[in-house]
Amino acid sequence: MTSERIRRLLADVRRGRKTVAQAMEALRNLPFEDIGFAKIDHHRALRCGVAEVVFCPGKTPEQVAEIGRRILAGGHALLATRAEQAHFEAVRNVAPGAEYHAEARCVVVQKRPPEPRGLVVIVTAGTSDLPVAAEAQVTAEVVGARVELISDVGVAGIHRLLRYAERLREANVIVVVAGMEGALASVVGGMVGRPVIAVPTSVGYGASFAGIAPLLTMLNSCAAGVAVVNIDNGFGAGYMAALINEMAVGRTRRTKAGRGGRR
Repeated sequence: MTSERIRRLLADVRRGRKTVAQAMEALRNLPFEDIGFAKIDHHRALRCGVAEVVFCPGKTPEQVAEIGRRILAGGHALLATRAEQAHFEAVRNVAPGAEYHAEARCVVVQKRPPEPRGLVVIVTAGTSDLPVAAEAQVTAEVVGARVELISDVGVAGIHRLLRYAERLREANVIVVVAGMEGALASVVGGMVGRPVIAVPTSVGYGASFAGIAPLLTMLNSCAAGVAVVNIDNGFGAGYMAALINEMAVGRTRRTKAGRGGRR
């Protein structure tokens, strides 16, 4: 249940198009719907601005499909992360418009995709980091951000990154995805006056300890303005980036509106 649907529902009651009983029935599943193996949080979009997201590992394809069906019935977009092909096929059976982003391992169903706003730039150190970056990109786009991806600009060839310095400064927020030693986040943080969300990946040889080495490097960054999410957590980075981007877009709109009112 979105704020817009509740607004329309209340307007229908006021105008006599719906009875109070009908409105109560429509609101019955707020704040959550208990379907036995899961409790669907239909109230989350009202609280947080974004509907509940489905994490697929540990869930059967049938469970993911049923949760997705209930989320869609509530008027929300569906984002399912870490999804396998079987999860996608099950969702597609209940939502023929479902899309599978194979590299990101995400299933997306959007009846009316939002108009992309602002600018989130995602930067990867190498092409091996692209799956995590793709998860961040799909997530941020579902939330409504305009996203650009700059890949394979790690510190082993720093001149590649410098070519995009101006574009980085134009972003509202930057997501840096890197494995190995994870130094790219500190470099980017030292180049721009924008929030940097660092995502360590499990890419690397044995001494990278499946992402712990870049995680510690990013946590110990000497560049201010760098925050770190968990290893391979592209979803968390994309979600956070979209929220920061939305705040920046809102601030810009308010500033323009204020200037427009001056004489």
